Amino acid sequence: MKSLFLSCCFFSLLCETRAQVSGRLTTAGGQPIPFANVLLLKGADSSLAKTALTDETGVYRLERIGPGNYFLRLSSVGYQSWSSPVFELTALRPDRDLGVSVLQADTAQLGAVVVRAAKPLFQQQVNGTVVNVENSILTKGSSALEVLERSPGVIIDRRYNAIALNGKSGVLVMLNGKLLRLSMDQVVALLNSMPADNIEKIELLTSPPANYDADGNAGMINIVLKKNRKQGTNGSFTASGGYGYREKASVSLNLSHNTRNITLYSAYAFSHDRSAVDWHAKGTDTLPLLGGRDSGDFLSVINPISNSHNASAGFDWQVNPRTTVGGSIYYNDSREAVNTRNRGSYNILPDSLLSLDATINGVNHWNNLMASIYIEKKIREGGKINFDLDLLHYRNSNPTDAVSSFVNAKGNPVEGNDTLFSPLQKGLSNTRIDVGVGKIDYVRRLSSRLRLETGIKGTYTRTSSLSRIESLLNGAWVSREGESNNMLMKEGIGAAYVSFNAELSPSANLAVGARYEYSNTRMDNPEKGQLITERRLGKLFPSVFFSQKMGERSELQLSYTTRISRPAYNDLASYVIYTGPTSIETGNPLLKPTITNTLKLGYVFKGYSFSVALSRDDHPIVRYQLTSSSDGVLLEVSPQNLVFENSLLFQASLPVKVTDWWTMNWSLTSGWSRYREEFTPVPVSHTWLGYSGNFSQTFRLPRNFSMEVSGSYNSRLYEGSKKVDAFGALNAGIKKELKNNGGTLQFYMTDILRTMIFVSYYGALTKEAFAVKSRVPFRPESARSQVFRLTYSRAFGGGGQGKGRAGSQEERDRVRQ
Repeated sequence: MKSLFLSCCFFSLLCETRAQVSGRLTTAGGQPIPFANVLLLKGADSSLAKTALTDETGVYRLERIGPGNYFLRLSSVGYQSWSSPVFELTALRPDRDLGVSVLQADTAQLGAVVVRAAKPLFQQQVNGTVVNVENSILTKGSSALEVLERSPGVIIDRRYNAIALNGKSGVLVMLNGKLLRLSMDQVVALLNSMPADNIEKIELLTSPPANYDADGNAGMINIVLKKNRKQGTNGSFTASGGYGYREKASVSLNLSHNTRNITLYSAYAFSHDRSAVDWHAKGTDTLPLLGGRDSGDFLSVINPISNSHNASAGFDWQVNPRTTVGGSIYYNDSREAVNTRNRGSYNILPDSLLSLDATINGVNHWNNLMASIYIEKKIREGGKINFDLDLLHYRNSNPTDAVSSFVNAKGNPVEGNDTLFSPLQKGLSNTRIDVGVGKIDYVRRLSSRLRLETGIKGTYTRTSSLSRIESLLNGAWVSREGESNNMLMKEGIGAAYVSFNAELSPSANLAVGARYEYSNTRMDNPEKGQLITERRLGKLFPSVFFSQKMGERSELQLSYTTRISRPAYNDLASYVIYTGPTSIETGNPLLKPTITNTLKLGYVFKGYSFSVALSRDDHPIVRYQLTSSSDGVLLEVSPQNLVFENSLLFQASLPVKVTDWWTMNWSLTSGWSRYREEFTPVPVSHTWLGYSGNFSQTFRLPRNFSMEVSGSYNSRLYEGSKKVDAFGALNAGIKKELKNNGGTLQFYMTDILRTMIFVSYYGALTKEAFAVKSRVPFRPESARSQVFRLTYSRAFGGGGQGKGRAGSQEERDRVRQ
């Protein structure tokens, strides 16, 4: 009874009735005035009682006001201020709706007024870190991927085209709150072709609340584009050219047309990139195919030529003050022609020497179509309901042809009537993924201090994957057992969530939520009529967020979340990719999902932010691990599950203003991790301490010039049984703002010192399959030759993006190559 009494007192306090003042602000022509200043002043002495801003439709609402006499003062740049008559708020009449107020245009125009908001580059929030990339002068001319790479805790792995956040790879990437449900290869390619000039900020959500899907154990990265509500037709244009190993070019155009009730938007971007990467493996192993213990030297040089087209269009229509309808369509077509030259020598003890010379040519063609529609309805004062429907279609084709020469010391072909040693081989890989998503969200303000959010979501996915490797043997194309796979996967996920956000006091806020998800995944081999695996999982994912202001410039933040990271669709697919006569790359249909529990404490003081997080991962997924094939003949490179991983992570962000023209930002992430793996021949537990740092320094120079120097460093890290040496990069750029709104011109170089080299070690931590011990340096393009770009960018009329919505936020990132 005591607990029940305290609970009733608590909710009675939250539901206490306080007065509110509301209204709408427009121009003389009836157009809404967004983001105008709303001041509530006391009638007795004109002292300030409350402040607010109008929203995008010109609506404002001031809540939790005590009884008394007040008046409003409304103002916006370019308009004459307006003050209301004094009115009284009482217990009998606590609410006051002032209706529509009109601001007249200010006839005394200023020649030029520039208002600059000095946001720090990094901001710590209870859900994660916000990177205000608009404050970086290297934004224009950079790609979204390069901006993301300079963000704290983010690692772009050029070896595998992967993205990690705070040392974990289970991260989902969103664009305006809309997940990019592409393969991670395609996400990286898309972000690399996307101009960063339109990016407002990047949200690194390490602790997303319950209204987000529970997927992504490392969290979510949300790239927020600038939004333009200026009436009329607006747009922006960016063109970039560069050179590294070979030529690079990109062009993008964004257009929007805004009227009072309708927003139309579209965008197109094309990118071309010709680059080169290589990896060089030296080591020893004991492969049955080669007859015993051998030492090898293997060099692979990869020359991709990629062309990508991205097009999107959409609309937002405010049917009436309570109803908004919108839709969007997105299309991507990417084609990458890849030439790979492999050369290897194998010294098989005691005296046998074999040589490999292979050329592999392939074309990886990926296209996808995403269509979304939504309805947003205000059903009563303080209440809103959203309906979302999304249809997603992906298709990938990746044929390859290999011509190889595998000879002994005398130049004679290696004997053996085996497909693995055939001089002619070809690969086929076709994948099709179709996803349907339906989602309903409901938001209701129960009182001035309590808000309810709840919703349901359903997702259905159908994936078909067919792949094989064929060898020319005795005049016929044949395939070995284990080199051909045919898979059909069907997956259904149902979810429901509820969340309460309570304002405990003017300085304290508490959000408590829970999300339940049930998934059913079934994989079959339709050719053989065999069930590969079927898995059902139902789980509750709680979340708690608390923030307490401890003065005007400091805040304490605390959060607890439980999340899941489901295997990417292509990680589960049993595809096979030819990498050499003794090894293949494949998926793992037996992968388990990762469950992560995280407790995080943060503190912000005068722009400086610090946080510490404790997390537990069960069955974390690590990719590109070495195992033996089922017949014990081939070396397989595939994703695997660890048993667990415990982590303690510390983060700090330190903005420093040296002078009015010189500012610095420093970010440090360090952590202790302990994990155990059991997929290697000798299981092992390992503990390690890692750290990474980012910095940027901005110099504002005369004649509208500015310069920025940035860099990053990552200490030694471990990925399952692999050890990876430290790596880092130094970047610099200079920008010129042209006169008379002529746009901007920027030149920049990445990895100036050519230090972005990833050196991996197999067999350094424990015994690998076939006793492999090797050192493998991987050099991306910037480590082979310095990469520079020259970019011109100009906006006409402002440039903008539509709102864009999707209930498929959590499906697209599970598609990876």
